[in-house]
Amino acid sequence: MTTVLKRSSFLIVLLSIFLMFSCSDAIDFNEYKSIDKQGWKANKKISFKVDVKDTISPKNLFIHLRNNNDYQYSNLYLITELNFPNGNIVVDTLQYEMTDETGRFLGTGFSELKENKLFYKEKKVFPIPGKYVFNVHHAMRKNGDVNPIEFLKGIQDVGFSIEKLE
Repeated sequence: MTTVLKRSSFLIVLLSIFLMFSCSDAIDFNEYKSIDKQGWKANKKISFKVDVKDTISPKNLFIHLRNNNDYQYSNLYLITELNFPNGNIVVDTLQYEMTDETGRFLGTGFSELKENKLFYKEKKVFPIPGKYVFNVHHAMRKNGDVNPIEFLKGIQDVGFSIEKLE
């Protein structure tokens, strides 16, 4: 019994050490927010606050989405706002493909939950240090409708990350 216990303890320690060294220092910021089970409410902004100190190195900015089979569309429209410490705001309307030509969800994952890492800004240099706020909300509409879908189902989590260039 003690040999099995020692072997298990050794494997746990070995795995912990591997995970510590495999984590990359390339990530400056990474955060997720869960979406209500009802769905992503129209015009509900998901906000991320980031304290930026580095104004020299270029970074890649990503939007992360976790969706399940309840997502009914092949694409996704998002409206983003990047609020600068000095009050400037950059607004973008973005479209991302969520499925391939056959209707199979893109992203990674073995179950019905798929993780998508979507480029938001590439090689972005933050011009001034301070608190930045990134907001995102969906802009999905049914064909012919002017109003957004009230509760967009199938998106479980929305994330935002900032990564150093390697």
